[in-house]
Amino acid sequence: MKELSLHILDIVQNSTRAQATEVAIEIIEDFRQNLLKIVIKDNGTGIKKEALSTITNPFSTSRTTRRVGLGLSLLKAAAEQCRGEMTIESEEGKGTTVTAAFEHDHIDRVPLGDIVSTLIGIMIGNPDVDVYYRHCVNDKVFEIHTKAIKEELGDVPISDVAVMNFLSEYIQSQIDALYNELS
Repeated sequence: MKELSLHILDIVQNSTRAQATEVAIEIIEDFRQNLLKIVIKDNGTGIKKEALSTITNPFSTSRTTRRVGLGLSLLKAAAEQCRGEMTIESEEGKGTTVTAAFEHDHIDRVPLGDIVSTLIGIMIGNPDVDVYYRHCVNDKVFEIHTKAIKEELGDVPISDVAVMNFLSEYIQSQIDALYNELS
């Protein structure tokens, strides 16, 4: 994949197929430690223990529509290519956590990409899922939680065009602010 945000989208789609009602996405960029870490945690059905050992095999998938599942294997390869690693922790009935770590300045690391559009797509495509997003750049942190937004909106759906436009601009401005002092 050409950007890490597409890996995030793919994993969140796995979460929603696993009946997750809550998904937490965390991006940690620590320039001092030369680290980029992505953590995606859900409360879905989880992965059976016997499947965990083969889950990153591209020919291992729980899907019935096709016999290959490339998402996790591609993310693992991308992390390892950048002197990092990917881990998966899961418990049946409780959920799954996927963590991918990268050497931040590695020449082969693909960019984070359009994380704002990815988040908006996740929110629009899964209005019944509570999405928590946390992005850290060194010591600066931005957090947003759709559960709180939905409560504030009342009867207005989060997928309303005006709401999505506002959220897109707001999230982008907050993420931009995280990077302002780096230059």
